Amino acid sequence: MKILIKNGRLLDPASNTDRLGDVAIAAGRIVALGSVSPDFHPNRTLDARGLIVAPGLVDLAARLREPGHEHEGMLESEMAAAVAGGVTSLVCPPDTDPPLDEPGLVEMLKFRARNLNQARVYPLGALTRQLAGTTLTEMAELTEAGCVGFSQAEVALSDTLILQRALQYAATFGYTVWLRPQDAHLGKGVAASGPVATRLGLSGVPVIAETIALHTIFELVRVTGARVHLCRLSSAAGIALVRAAKDEGLPVTCDVSVNQLHLTDVDIGYFNADMRLTPPLRQQRDRDAIREALADGTIDALVSDHTPVDDDQKTLPFGEAEPGATGLELLLSLALKWGQESGVGLMRPLAVLTSEPVRVLGEALGSLASSTGRLVEGGVADLCVFDPQANWSVHPAALRSQGKHTPFSGYELPGRVRYTVVAGQVAYEAAAESVAA
Repeated sequence: MKILIKNGRLLDPASNTDRLGDVAIAAGRIVALGSVSPDFHPNRTLDARGLIVAPGLVDLAARLREPGHEHEGMLESEMAAAVAGGVTSLVCPPDTDPPLDEPGLVEMLKFRARNLNQARVYPLGALTRQLAGTTLTEMAELTEAGCVGFSQAEVALSDTLILQRALQYAATFGYTVWLRPQDAHLGKGVAASGPVATRLGLSGVPVIAETIALHTIFELVRVTGARVHLCRLSSAAGIALVRAAKDEGLPVTCDVSVNQLHLTDVDIGYFNADMRLTPPLRQQRDRDAIREALADGTIDALVSDHTPVDDDQKTLPFGEAEPGATGLELLLSLALKWGQESGVGLMRPLAVLTSEPVRVLGEALGSLASSTGRLVEGGVADLCVFDPQANWSVHPAALRSQGKHTPFSGYELPGRVRYTVVAGQVAYEAAAESVAA
């Protein structure tokens, strides 16, 4: 399949490219950027006049719900949601049922995803067997099966000795450990500690649940030299610690969720279970610190934290409701909204969704590391073509994800994906009525 994308605005944060031009695609690769030879004869031409042609988005946190949680999301529905949101590569945590702690489970997931011919899936392997925090998994075997790193997902490690051994082993073989910093004992509440949680009578998660965990991780990184990616920071104090650790030269990277980028604990309102998220929404000063840190590069990547939840689990009282929200289809628009509100333009929001997540993944991407998340001749043709001027309203029933619960229901957001190209094939095309709307 040969595809010609004409008259688009080419935006690539990795090379700081911002110019008008065409993109020629053949055999799954970009064969020309800017000007295309008249000898190139495409099977299909896409008119991108008025549209932005960017690298496909890379989401570092998206749960696909298979295996084990098919009632909340099927692989088919969540992969369709990914490409509808312009996401061409995604990392899925290991907290499936059973957890991704055996090579066979990882291989099965990758096989199923590959056969759908949509977004590329990069699983994280479980750091400990069954995520129980007692016995390390066979990291080498899981890496051979396709894991790009190792994680406990939302299960905090209470045994510091196990974490030290995990980091020692990972450092020996160059693996990255992905950790969400949360103390196992202090992090059991359902809302962020503060006036809102107190007024609503909800059990709180204090900021020190994050900062104590960060101090422990950084001490172990200093001793072991392991590379650690910190997942979904939530507090101003935590960000300050990460900034200091980076200034010190520790090999750490971090991400934040779109939920924490835009929302605060006040948005819980009168026990709105769609705001039941992990980590919990914190105060405005924390959100402001997150926005500043994402702009200045302290935070490396922005993630959807896509976690589809079914109606049965979201219609429970707030404290009993399952945490999580659908986010893949909102990721680009929420990044653009932040860019507009923060005055950082287009390039930084795209960077934290493309080139910066790829830098976090590094060599774990293998042969695709040099061209994923960027526009480069000879590189893989994973592209997101979107209209930056189009606005749309979030109607949960219209989302392709099986999970219809989002804290952004009713929001009007900028930016609509028109086409998503994965490996040189059009994986998503907006319907004509959607474009007109």
